[in-house]
Amino acid sequence: MTLQKTANPGPLGLLGFGMTTILLNVHNAGLIPLSIMIIGMGVALGGLAQLIAGILEMKQGNTFAGTAFIAYGCFWWSLVIIWTMAPVGMAADKIAMGYYLSIWGLFTAFMFIGTLTHNMMTRVVFGSLTVLFALLAIGDFTGNPTITFVAGLVGIFCGFSAFYSAVGQIVNGEHQKEIFPL
Repeated sequence: MTLQKTANPGPLGLLGFGMTTILLNVHNAGLIPLSIMIIGMGVALGGLAQLIAGILEMKQGNTFAGTAFIAYGCFWWSLVIIWTMAPVGMAADKIAMGYYLSIWGLFTAFMFIGTLTHNMMTRVVFGSLTVLFALLAIGDFTGNPTITFVAGLVGIFCGFSAFYSAVGQIVNGEHQKEIFPL
């Protein structure tokens, strides 16, 4: 009887989160406009890839990663719905978006507490994501573009942290040694 090796779905979820987060926050930092490129990444990589990774993590019994990837995959889909599918007269204004981002920040802050038993890169990803949601919410509540710009910089850092964690897991796993410290 041969045992089948189970792959680690974490890097897929982290890449889905990281790459999409980088692109959205390049927009938040004012470097590019919001466009179909970000929306497409949000649906495909931010949403679908994270949902797939989350379901696979749940199948492996990893409640933390499964919850994180499924929730943030749904975040991306909900954000795209908010941006593109609002019926006439129901578009979300800045105050509504501030509340939306605040509740995601609260969820993320509690998930960050869960990372205190994880590796340093996971703590960095969730810690910076908590700060990102807080800054984005404050930026929307106040209408202050400087706060949103700073949030964009934090978001780019957060996205690259997730990207690094994904690449580190892949490369370290392939080489069976630590090449990228996590």
